[in-house]
Amino acid sequence: MPQTANRLTHFTESVIREMTRVANQYNAINLSQGFPDADPPPEVLAAGKRAMEKGPHQYAITWGSPGFREALARKQQHWMGIDLDPDTHVVVTCGSTEAMMTAMMTACNPGDKVVIFSPYYENYGADTILSGAVPIYVPLHPPRFDFDPAELRAAFEQNPKAIVLCNPSNPSGKVFTREELDTIADLAKEFDAFVITDEVYEHIVYAPHRHHYMAALPEMFERTISCSSLSKTYNMTGWRLGYVIGPEAVIAGARKVHDFLTVGAAAPLQEAAVTALDLPLSYYDRLAADYTRKRDTFLGYLDEAGLSYTRPQGAYYVMVDCSEFGVTDDNEFCRWMAKKVGVAAVPGSSFFHEPVNHLIRLHFSRSEQILAETGLRLKKLKSLVSV
Repeated sequence: MPQTANRLTHFTESVIREMTRVANQYNAINLSQGFPDADPPPEVLAAGKRAMEKGPHQYAITWGSPGFREALARKQQHWMGIDLDPDTHVVVTCGSTEAMMTAMMTACNPGDKVVIFSPYYENYGADTILSGAVPIYVPLHPPRFDFDPAELRAAFEQNPKAIVLCNPSNPSGKVFTREELDTIADLAKEFDAFVITDEVYEHIVYAPHRHHYMAALPEMFERTISCSSLSKTYNMTGWRLGYVIGPEAVIAGARKVHDFLTVGAAAPLQEAAVTALDLPLSYYDRLAADYTRKRDTFLGYLDEAGLSYTRPQGAYYVMVDCSEFGVTDDNEFCRWMAKKVGVAAVPGSSFFHEPVNHLIRLHFSRSEQILAETGLRLKKLKSLVSV
């Protein structure tokens, strides 16, 4: 039979989704795949029920229904602090996964180079390769996950077409400072590169840290392709509603890519999600407060278990250092942990370009009851390792 494409040899299936299957196999608590326990807000569920009963049930406009784009522009205009035209600055996608793929294919020609910070969400490397581009990895150095400006400049001196910026960062929980963003922006302007942002955790940030939008920095809207989704903000990862925001010329191209990738996002879900986008500002205050409580509770359990970790500044992940257990194969360790401890994590090596094998990623977007049970199980970890 004919051989499949060579590009497929350069990346694997999702390790995150694989660890969910491992969690199911051993009936472990799934702290690997980052979807929340909670349902969308009640008023959004009610809007969803109405949409399923009354429609629309046929295709929306390919790049997003007018009502959804208008609501999204209103909401993001407030948070980003820039003027947005729903007709020229927005494309609605099937989740942020498609948004990032659309952005990459819009920005890059085959052979172009793309800077990616490491550790990184596993899709970014695959997106680059599937687009025919070449990744350049720049390390974020544990445990603080800061970058070295000289290393970043050296990457830009290779004349990349774009840099991918996940802020707040998955998996590290890092929130980039304004000074760090200025450094990235200055290099993007100097070397005429796009900044492709993944800001899906934009509303999950822990004080005193603050999320700054790259597109809102001086002279950066015209070279920033902002990607995000409703998934994590409104507890609707299964609704698959994402978006790309950018300057008119970029969005015109992104519409073409999106059209031939997926045609469009689900019409009734777009109708219902307008209710989410129109929620009052108090919703986002409660969201931040809820996640701050979950983070502090979960980190308390890690402390009780005697585990070392990097305190997350944003998102809902924590990187745990397992070097004290003599871990040299984090994939095998995570499988053992799911089977023997009953807690499923993601091996850190799946996020790093560098040979890092002593970190695992856990997420804490679970109910307080699940987190408490996780804490009890993790207390047994050290004794089980020594058996």
